[in-house]
Amino acid sequence: MADLPSAPIDIMLADGNPLVLTAMSELFDRDPRFSLVATSATAEGFLGTAMRVPVQVGVVDWNLPVIGAAKLIEVLREQDNTPRFVVYGDAGGDTARLAMQAGAAGFVARSGEVAGLLDTCAEVAAGKMVFPFIDVREMQQDPIHSLSRKERAMLEALAKGLSNRDLSKDLGISTNTVKFHLSNIYEKLSVKNRAQAIAYYYSSQFTGGSR
Repeated sequence: MADLPSAPIDIMLADGNPLVLTAMSELFDRDPRFSLVATSATAEGFLGTAMRVPVQVGVVDWNLPVIGAAKLIEVLREQDNTPRFVVYGDAGGDTARLAMQAGAAGFVARSGEVAGLLDTCAEVAAGKMVFPFIDVREMQQDPIHSLSRKERAMLEALAKGLSNRDLSKDLGISTNTVKFHLSNIYEKLSVKNRAQAIAYYYSSQFTGGSR
């Protein structure tokens, strides 16, 4: 039996520049991988629509009027059915690092190839974190070393894609104990969820922060 084609990825776009927003809309409309649900010129407009019509991925300008992408992500991540965010911003400066800290799942430079934006959104929808190289030593804090040996082993296993049940079996502890340890890890790393913890782990690996 032939595999059924996967459903298109529901996506919402937000950019304060109407020309950029129109151009992006046309790109996503032409790509069969995506279903463009809505667009907005402001963070408040995006927020209002996303609360009513959940989407899988949100592409947002980092300097989105009025409150900015960081605040928008912060507000929405407390809600159910939160979209995974791809920040579209300037390549220079700390934008990519700040986007990761805010809870975004990906970053694409506005100066990059258009195909890169489309591919990044597809990867993010599939559960991946997509960022350029980020030196975590430049982050405000690098608490990897505060993790216990067991917590560090759990974080490494988490990064390999193990589920809570797998972690429970491998480490010989209950799933409730796994959840307890994960909660402590998230708190120590100042992250909100599994995806952000994994992203932090890999960033630290790249810079030797977990040695």
